[in-house]
Amino acid sequence: MSHQELKVNGTISTIKGIGTSGPFFYPLQNPETGTTISENPPALFQPLTIRGVKFANRVVVSPMCMYSCKDGSLTDFHLAHLGQFALRGAGLIFVEATAVLPNGRISTEDSGIWDDKHVGPLKRVVDFVHSQGVKIGLQIAHAGRKASTRSPFTVEQNPQLTMLVPKEDNGWPDNVVGPSPIPWDSEHATPNQLSIDEIQEIIDAFGKAAERAIEAGFDVLELHFAHGYLLSEFFSPLSNERTDEYGGNFENRIRFGLEIAERVRTIWPTDRPLFARVSATEWVDNNEQSWNIDQTVELAKSLKVLGVDLIDCSSGGNISYQRIPVTPSFQVPFAERVRKEADIKTGAVGKITEAHQANEIVEQKQADLVFIGRAFLNNAGWVQKAAQQLGVKIAWPVQYHRRGNYQL
Repeated sequence: MSHQELKVNGTISTIKGIGTSGPFFYPLQNPETGTTISENPPALFQPLTIRGVKFANRVVVSPMCMYSCKDGSLTDFHLAHLGQFALRGAGLIFVEATAVLPNGRISTEDSGIWDDKHVGPLKRVVDFVHSQGVKIGLQIAHAGRKASTRSPFTVEQNPQLTMLVPKEDNGWPDNVVGPSPIPWDSEHATPNQLSIDEIQEIIDAFGKAAERAIEAGFDVLELHFAHGYLLSEFFSPLSNERTDEYGGNFENRIRFGLEIAERVRTIWPTDRPLFARVSATEWVDNNEQSWNIDQTVELAKSLKVLGVDLIDCSSGGNISYQRIPVTPSFQVPFAERVRKEADIKTGAVGKITEAHQANEIVEQKQADLVFIGRAFLNNAGWVQKAAQQLGVKIAWPVQYHRRGNYQL
């Protein structure tokens, strides 16, 4: 038997090596970590197949910025951070928002995919997640007018620092861009209005990012069209005052996003899903003059035509004076409405913390996937705990088979 192979449960498995200091071997997880091994599981633990990718359950680790990269490259922190969720059985794990261009980063420590050098560190994480039989996605993004800022914990630890990162601290305040020269607030840069040629360069950058994501081995790609970052800025009439073909009426304001989706879908393999995260509403009083759920439904219809498979429904982030009523499941109605009216799969996100709450969302067909963020930071074993609470048995890594029947 080759040193690259290991016999597990009578099966010969090729083992993927990770790291440069020596070989690391991972036995075949059969069934894959997170797979239900109970009959008639509740909706949250039923598998879902989109295009050619099968997810063991409906729980997704939401993209969460960690502000811990070096020159755009993931580090050992990300291998440990994201790897823990694979060991604990999430159906799909997303790497944080990853910038398609250097000036598209939120902070100087953001993840990037604008250079071939970023592929290796990304692939290292992908390979480990795949070793557990778990699926992994990448969210590609451009921060727009919210770029060149410090990480939240940097400001918390150093309150004397400004939110905007100056050139001397490796920031790019003079190269922050947006649809119009309107800053997010007084602590952010006034963006340079993108020219038509620069818009095309960003479309090209999203395409190149998709190519690199293929090389890294990702199963799913998500377009970040939410939270007040570049494409969200173009969608909203409150941040987009252009008078050319990328501003003004609804069709013009969504044009940039549709062109990115079209470019990426032509590059991204047809057997792999393409998602888009959107802000369904801006949470401001003048709802009729801002981006709202009605426009989100129409955007979702157009994205579906272009080959987007799922709309990940978040909200807010584009307007500094927003008023968000944060309560359990407060964004779920957006996912439900988009799913019904645009006839497209959706993901629900936002203050989803309990097993029965998450299961009900899927069971009542309000969404097809449940995206969870902060609850995973509180408990990396959220999926296992949810399974216990719902009376389901799921596969754990074979290395953990001696754990016993402990309550999490």
